[in-house]
Amino acid sequence: MRAKSFTRTGKRPKPGGDLKKDIVSFCMDQGADLVGFASPDRWDDFGEVPPEFRPRAVWPPVETVIVIGMQMPLPIVETTPSVQHMELYRTVNRALDRLAYGLTRCLNRRGHASIFFSRDGYGSLKALRDKPIAAFSHVMAARYAGLGSVGLSHCLLTPEFGPRVRLVSVLTEAKIPPDPMQEGDLCIKCGLCVRCCPGSALSMRKDRIAGDYDKLACLGVAEDLTERRRYPCGVCIKVCPIGEDRILYGAKKSSGKYMSEKKKLAADPDSPEYRDWEHIRKHG
Repeated sequence: MRAKSFTRTGKRPKPGGDLKKDIVSFCMDQGADLVGFASPDRWDDFGEVPPEFRPRAVWPPVETVIVIGMQMPLPIVETTPSVQHMELYRTVNRALDRLAYGLTRCLNRRGHASIFFSRDGYGSLKALRDKPIAAFSHVMAARYAGLGSVGLSHCLLTPEFGPRVRLVSVLTEAKIPPDPMQEGDLCIKCGLCVRCCPGSALSMRKDRIAGDYDKLACLGVAEDLTERRRYPCGVCIKVCPIGEDRILYGAKKSSGKYMSEKKKLAADPDSPEYRDWEHIRKHG
């Protein structure tokens, strides 16, 4: 069956109370784990994001930002740097872009002009080194859409998966009721992401949750891993203790294992404690 076409001059249906429910159902049916809705006004109300990076600067007609998240299963993230982690990252990114594109087309067919902003938003690491910032932050969009809070590592922390989630955003002209924001900060400032960061790119702050973040130091690690075909780094999302996924995988008490990994493997590359991770790292 062919999709019905809509014109900008034709009569367009009102969003209605069912549109939000339909969007959530569509996203979940297509594999999303998280879906949240934010009004562009929240960017203006909080003033945390420079005006040129807010939704209306990206696409002026926007009335609602829809943020979609997919999980990164912890046991694969724990093997970083590895080919399996790299392929997981690629797979989730492709799935997110397909889903966001599909939702955009679905909304357009219903007469609600929409676009999507891809999950990364930069073309290469060289481009990122020249200008180390994306045109639109999915992390901040997800915060304003009620999916979680921003942690010390500058990653989004969600109750379900901690930071082990990838994000994409759809901007639409449809005016949809926003979701309530996450109450309180999920980050407990344990400092694991600071101590385990291979690029020493993070440092804690006493006056706020988010730490100081050296983007170029982080980028240097990413460039090295890309040359080795073992990107991305992901250590900060690996070690974060937040997330119900740790209960699923029986990994609530893994901080000691993370902290000792480098030292123990240097002393014994065949350490039984890390044998599964090292097996995956060595093959592929």
